[in-house]
Amino acid sequence: MSLVFDWSALRALTMDAGTGGTLRQHPEDFRVEELPAYPLSGEGDHLFIQVEKRGHTTAHVLRELGTQLGVRDRDVGVAGLKDRHAVTTQWLSLPARYEDRLGQFALEGVQVVQVTRHTNKLGLGHLRGNRFVVRVRGAPGQAEPAARLLEQLRLRGVPNYFGPQRFGLGGLNAEEGLRVVRGESRVRDPRVRRFLTTALQSVVFNAFVSLRLERGVFDALLRGDMAKKHDTGGVFQVEDAAAESARAARGEVSATGTLFGKKVRSLGGDAGELEQAALGALGLSPEMFLSRKGDRRLTRVFLDEASVQPEEDGYTLAFVLPRGSFATSVLREIMKTQVDTPDAVDSEPEDEGVSA
Repeated sequence: MSLVFDWSALRALTMDAGTGGTLRQHPEDFRVEELPAYPLSGEGDHLFIQVEKRGHTTAHVLRELGTQLGVRDRDVGVAGLKDRHAVTTQWLSLPARYEDRLGQFALEGVQVVQVTRHTNKLGLGHLRGNRFVVRVRGAPGQAEPAARLLEQLRLRGVPNYFGPQRFGLGGLNAEEGLRVVRGESRVRDPRVRRFLTTALQSVVFNAFVSLRLERGVFDALLRGDMAKKHDTGGVFQVEDAAAESARAARGEVSATGTLFGKKVRSLGGDAGELEQAALGALGLSPEMFLSRKGDRRLTRVFLDEASVQPEEDGYTLAFVLPRGSFATSVLREIMKTQVDTPDAVDSEPEDEGVSA
């Protein structure tokens, strides 16, 4: 199995033929709205700014905001990163003492929608999820097939693959991540090295999810799985696979995959054998990831507020995903194309939460 990202190497959940079509012919074809994790109080020492942007990455907007207002990088808060090939709405925060300077901020393609206050700084992952509205063009008459596929995803869940944004131009970040963990990389910037290693973690996770689909245990559980409750977030080890699989079939719990690191244990039992198969297919081992803390990630997530609207030349999809999940995983299942191939996207995730 290759370390280079390729949708065709990852098993799909839905077996129906896809609708085809094209994305992002115009920025307005791909809209993302960040959903806050908590209501804003309207008072406090932190200024919360909702911005709508097009043609800019979140990182670029943050740099411009810091430069124009004189705000230190560490004082600017953001919940998630959004790419530039879209119209995206998200919240930023900075100390309230900069409020008088906010009127100086000007950047083509960026509009301040609203301003309020809150008691704490916005942090990575401080969002409930993201609402996506995506126009698919070049697929006339395909709204009904798209709706059928969307309903399957609504009922069974979406494979929680890391999308192309995680893997950089050409999908090559994980290969460089392997050189980092082997001590062979010439990259010296600690932040970039962490990002590259994260891409390598993500390749292993994707392989694990794909194997679950291949072996028919996507919406079931295995002995040794670390399962997560969707309502409370509680994580527990699976001992009775049959009993817990019944709960998984009802959408109450799902398996998690390992983002390897020094703080996370490998899976045991039957799930551990599957995990080792994913590692082995890539020629990797858990010890390679000791520079990272590690984490657990749901292997599937559920859509909310999902709908399909027919258009003359295709259709418009709308849905909400939890934080850290990629809209491209939904679009790939419905379109069955190389959605957002790595050469066409920025090297930052659409809706990433926290880094492992």
